[in-house]
Amino acid sequence: MLDEQHDDDVQTGPAEVAEEGAYRLDRREVQAILDAVEAGDAAALTELMAPLHPADIADLLEQLGSGDRAGLIRLYGLEFDGDILSELDESIREEVIGQLAPDVLVGAVRELESDDVVDLLEDLEEPRHGAILDALEDVDRVAVEQALAYPEYSAGRLMQREVVAAPEHWTVGDAIDYLRGSDDLPDQFYHMVLVDPRMHPVGNVTLGKIMRSGREVALADIVEEVFRTIPVTQDEGDVAYAFNQYHLISAPVVDEEGRLVGAITIDDAMSVLDEEHEEDILRLAGVSEEASLSDTIFEAARGRALWLFVNLLTAILASLVINVYAETINQMVALAVLMPIVASMGGNAGTQTMTVAVRAIATRDLTAQNALRVVGRELSVGALNGVAFGLLMALVAGVWFGVPLLAVVIGVAMLLTQVAAALGGIVIPMALERMRIDPALASGPFVTTITDVVGFFAFLGLASAVLL
Repeated sequence: MLDEQHDDDVQTGPAEVAEEGAYRLDRREVQAILDAVEAGDAAALTELMAPLHPADIADLLEQLGSGDRAGLIRLYGLEFDGDILSELDESIREEVIGQLAPDVLVGAVRELESDDVVDLLEDLEEPRHGAILDALEDVDRVAVEQALAYPEYSAGRLMQREVVAAPEHWTVGDAIDYLRGSDDLPDQFYHMVLVDPRMHPVGNVTLGKIMRSGREVALADIVEEVFRTIPVTQDEGDVAYAFNQYHLISAPVVDEEGRLVGAITIDDAMSVLDEEHEEDILRLAGVSEEASLSDTIFEAARGRALWLFVNLLTAILASLVINVYAETINQMVALAVLMPIVASMGGNAGTQTMTVAVRAIATRDLTAQNALRVVGRELSVGALNGVAFGLLMALVAGVWFGVPLLAVVIGVAMLLTQVAAALGGIVIPMALERMRIDPALASGPFVTTITDVVGFFAFLGLASAVLL
């Protein structure tokens, strides 16, 4: 986001590091860049952009309007870095690529590792693929085309083909001589993968251990204790989970015969984890997972309309329950005053429990083995909060309306609603997961319906039986 600090704040660089808003783009730098674009001053723009990290430049492009963005891209010209494309949000990446001059695009793409090129192509329409592939050298193009042949969201799409491998019988001296003499090493790598004569990975050796060991030491004697290979067809979500669970830095990828075909590094795995978290948040809110601030008004409205429609249907269902007790409400107006409190408390409690459940399912902390214990825990939490807030609301209603039985009714209704919210919030995501339906996507409307219906039935039903 553009920095909102005052002009007299201390400037620490293009990405401002302050207690509030650390690493945000400095708005004065942004304004200077926009002024350079407006003036058509390419030299000034290049000077201003030089200190920026590719991620900061990507943020800047995402925050600009289409006109300013196009002007900056044209003026920045050959300085445009391939890493900027990798950092760009998918929603504007194709637009930016379309505005790059062919020679700029060629230079930018050739700087990227194979996995980053694959990531670019996945988000582009087919007609754009040719321009990217034609920019690559023959060996790189073949590697990218092979990666694209693997299933979408698989390890084969996520991996980079550039791997540093060595025979399992090598010594540290052999490895150092190889690394120093090679002209074709990846820009970033953390391990040297040991392989047997059939190219099956048998171990990882960190660069740190290589550098601090004697030349005569066998690489097989300093391999990492934790070593896992990733099947090329494994889902990228499972890959990210493995990296997070086992604290991996990189891992070799193997084909169906167990032969080394690539490697996945922690930055790619964490990107997947970040994307999955973002998708869960958007789905819980009933927003399309492709939603972005760069969307047009129509695209944003369309992306939210489906679940608003579903919520409308659930609200109508809750209204039908209210209509059953319309006569009861007519006889005691206080019920209409207190109904929203019951529904609101139940809805919030259900959302809290559902969020915890969906997150636990995503991290695989909620399993069949501990499901009953977790359900019992959430029911206890719901009951405890129900008693506490039921007593509080009973006291408020008693003082407010001066009807003791009304205080009892709302207190009991609050307890029942909180328990129902806790039960629905934990059981519904679990049930959807068992049915192989994404709980983040579908839990919200069901949980809302249960809390509203149970809350209104409990409150109005008790009132009808006790007060009238």
